[in-house]
Amino acid sequence: MRSVGIRVLAQPLGLGARSISTTAVIRSHIGSTPVKYTNEVQISHLQTPFSSTDARFFNKTTLTVKGPLGERKMAIEPFVSLEKALARTPSTSWWWASRTPEIKKQRAMWGTTRALIQNCVTGVTEGFSATLRLVGVGYRAAVENGKLVLRLGYSHPVEMEIPEGLKVGTPVPTRILINGTDLQQVKLYAAKIREWKKPEPYNQKGIFVNDETIRKKDGKKK
Repeated sequence: MRSVGIRVLAQPLGLGARSISTTAVIRSHIGSTPVKYTNEVQISHLQTPFSSTDARFFNKTTLTVKGPLGERKMAIEPFVSLEKALARTPSTSWWWASRTPEIKKQRAMWGTTRALIQNCVTGVTEGFSATLRLVGVGYRAAVENGKLVLRLGYSHPVEMEIPEGLKVGTPVPTRILINGTDLQQVKLYAAKIREWKKPEPYNQKGIFVNDETIRKKDGKKK
């Protein structure tokens, strides 16, 4: 088992700074938690820009994660440095540190970068999924001609394009299963489906995502 470690360095207060509270400063340790992955996963950090067409990513490098389920890429901020080093055990560790730790944005990106790398590793090995439940008389879903077709009581069915990289299935007419390697894409598509019929509290009808529940409300009594 190899592991990727994203370590957060301790940050002293700047010169002349004063702490109003007498309690110790509690720092996040998310960035220092190692990301473990098996030998079937390959991680490479390329110095090439993440995008050659979008100006927002011209100065960001590219991290590539390959696994059994596919390949994921993510942008690495220019102030984040990734160093590959061998640990005491026969494992591989990745450490990173901010060049200017006094800047709030750069400190915040420690844990964020580690979480995004973890999502990439999980996505290419296990994948992410979301289950949607259709509750309502006549509510049905089906995949027809490469599109998700929803029948939600409107005068016409709702057709939704299935984004590239996602697998959508309907094992039963009232269930929708979404699978993919990108957690954000899976959740975003599930949210778009839910928008067509949000759960309402009076009759408990609508589209529910995963284990979502909603408190029932009583109607107005005369």
